Amino acid sequence: MLEPTGPLPPEIYWRRRVFAIGILVVALALVIWLVVMAVRGGGSSGDANGVASSSTSSVKKPGDPAKSSAADAPKSSGSPVPSAIPAAAAQCPDQSLAVKVTVEQPTYKAGEQPVFGIVITNISSVTCSRDVGSGLQQISVYTLDGSRRLWSSTDCYPDGQPDVRNMNRGEQAAFQVTWSGSTSQPNCAGERVPVPPGAYSVVAQLGSVRSAAEPFNIA
Repeated sequence: MLEPTGPLPPEIYWRRRVFAIGILVVALALVIWLVVMAVRGGGSSGDANGVASSSTSSVKKPGDPAKSSAADAPKSSGSPVPSAIPAAAAQCPDQSLAVKVTVEQPTYKAGEQPVFGIVITNISSVTCSRDVGSGLQQISVYTLDGSRRLWSSTDCYPDGQPDVRNMNRGEQAAFQVTWSGSTSQPNCAGERVPVPPGAYSVVAQLGSVRSAAEPFNIA
């Protein structure tokens, strides 16, 4: 069977067999190569899917601290959300305030400068705001019977720095004023002269709110 038979010389038949076998070997090698490439390609695809799946799982893993902190962080929107800002307190009307004046000592010697205290209290039930600056306070000295005004803190110093206070219920604002012991007139007109020894009274006022008169003496 292996011995070539036919009308042609045996060499021709051997060449044909070798050529056929060569073609078969090449075809077989090609098939094997295709199978190997197909197997490798399938493995790569599986690996890629596996990596993608693993990556997705790591992003969604709730125990990952980095991911948890990122998820818990506030989200910024298109326009910033303003933080809560306390509403400005309404202005204190005169009827929500009480004014009290005090004298540092009941009697002063001639030539000494009396010191007066003024206390402004929010007597309303709510927090409110009021400018209690020195230009709006008025402290006046009268004769003891109140018939004659001798001096006022706003006669020669009508202007003062504003001092706006937010005052809670019952909160107080306290100030001190030192009097030179001399008389004064509105717009600081006329001559200023020392008041003589005697009994006097002092009254403090803010807006339309007046304190009770407080007596004192100059000896």
